[in-house]
Amino acid sequence: MRFLLSFIFILSLFGQAQNNYPQDYFSEPLEIPLILSGTFAELRSNHFHAGLDIKTQQRTGLKVKSAANGFVSRIKVSHFGYGKALYITHPNGYTTVYAHLQKFSPNIEAFVKKMQYQKESYEIELFPKAEELVVLKDSLIAYSGNSGGSGGPHLHFEIRDKAERPINPMLFGIDIKDHVTPLVKSLYVYPLDDKSFVNKSNSKQKVRLIPVHNGDYYTENIEAIGNIGFAIETMDRQDLAANSNGVYNIQTFLNGNRNFELDFTRFSFDETKNINQLIDYEHYIKKKSRIQKLYKKNNELSIIKSVVRNGYISIEDSTNSVYKIRVVDFKNNESWVTVQINGTKASRTTPKAQKTTPYFIKTTQNVNLTEGKVSVDFYKNTFYEDFYIDFEARNDTLFLHEDIKAAKKNFSISFNVGNYSNEDKSKLYIARLIGQKKYPAYTSTKRKGDLLIATSKKLGTYTLMTDTIKPSIKPINFKKEQWLSKYRFLKLKIDDAGSGISKFRATINGKWILMEYDYKTKILTYDFNDNVVIATKNNLKVIVTDNVGNNSTFETLFYRK
Repeated sequence: MRFLLSFIFILSLFGQAQNNYPQDYFSEPLEIPLILSGTFAELRSNHFHAGLDIKTQQRTGLKVKSAANGFVSRIKVSHFGYGKALYITHPNGYTTVYAHLQKFSPNIEAFVKKMQYQKESYEIELFPKAEELVVLKDSLIAYSGNSGGSGGPHLHFEIRDKAERPINPMLFGIDIKDHVTPLVKSLYVYPLDDKSFVNKSNSKQKVRLIPVHNGDYYTENIEAIGNIGFAIETMDRQDLAANSNGVYNIQTFLNGNRNFELDFTRFSFDETKNINQLIDYEHYIKKKSRIQKLYKKNNELSIIKSVVRNGYISIEDSTNSVYKIRVVDFKNNESWVTVQINGTKASRTTPKAQKTTPYFIKTTQNVNLTEGKVSVDFYKNTFYEDFYIDFEARNDTLFLHEDIKAAKKNFSISFNVGNYSNEDKSKLYIARLIGQKKYPAYTSTKRKGDLLIATSKKLGTYTLMTDTIKPSIKPINFKKEQWLSKYRFLKLKIDDAGSGISKFRATINGKWILMEYDYKTKILTYDFNDNVVIATKNNLKVIVTDNVGNNSTFETLFYRK
């Protein structure tokens, strides 16, 4: 049976999908052997990973090459996210993306810096004309780095279609050595309604996995009745890296018939947020592990395929069923899980505890919750399902349920601060309390009269905070009135203990200078090769402002020949 299912799967998936993409068009973007730290469509916080994360030997500055002929169609530089990123459009209609770069090639770097100085902004987004920055296959376009939200030096590489949908780059012939079968870490089974039970319980049950010698798994037999569904925690590894990566495809079979599939070939960015409905969100928040549901409930993700009865499994009394899960990576290494399900109508069962509150969220309706000086507005379809919500406002703190329900879009929180003096109002912001120590994390706050308004997708505890402390500015590699003739870079560290840094501005002799900001190290860097400094005696002035308007000014003289 296993051989037959595998053969059918290979014919239906690999025989069709892989041949639809050009195999020799795109070359590898680095000159070193490709080893991955992240795979396509890997499960990440609030999104699927849109490309391949290629290791750069724990260093920055490796040459990044254009994967094919084309032109630079977009350049984006930001403190967070992709950091420094290039988008190259190719004659065949695809676009390749290169992110977390250290810097661009000399001609692209000059183009970008010219625009940064014109706009007096480090963060910038540009859309060059097709003839402005033409590139050839394998030509230098950038150097690898660690910019933006990168957790370590690597190159993020994507291939997108004409509709800007990311596609697994390995479908285009990008080859990664992989002979390792996927690992199944855990398996859970869910009763899907009030009349369904697993092992006499109406609550989620963990199923004990029993590994066998060939990398497959059996489980302990389960007893069930009614509609049930499974969820799996799985990962993959390649030959040359021990990173926990995402898999390529998951299929399920009930008594030999396929009833559900997750196909991680392509997705669109406007749907990627629905990852929080694909995984058991509450489990992730509490256990910090992502288990993927092998059934469909209020989720229109395009990666969900071949669904029979939404992947639900209907178990009747006095029946025996065999449920199989096939987990496969791109190189067709596979692991199977086999579950024996006995249909048993138990005389004694444990129902799931149902919690009710005075407040109910109905997904098809707008809901306003107000108590005292605090108000919360949920708009239609903010959440995936209806539920009773905890809501309590006490003094300047809002207790808004536990963060165990995933939101599809933002909701609004407002605090009336009319009882504060005008001076105090200007220093207030809304913070979400996170972690066991309830650290106050700034939530983007706007002021409208006596109202402070924040938007968020996270339930939890929110409170008013006051920030009267100015940001700090400290020179790192120089001192006041120092000669810096042999220096290439000027570096300062900026920080804020309250609401966080909102913006900064630096000038030399009154002229704006480009300072790159790395939020991970909190360091501002100016490159003297920008040639802004033309005098021997120079006045450096740096102004840093936090999110409530407190600002600090650092000013000093330095000398340079």
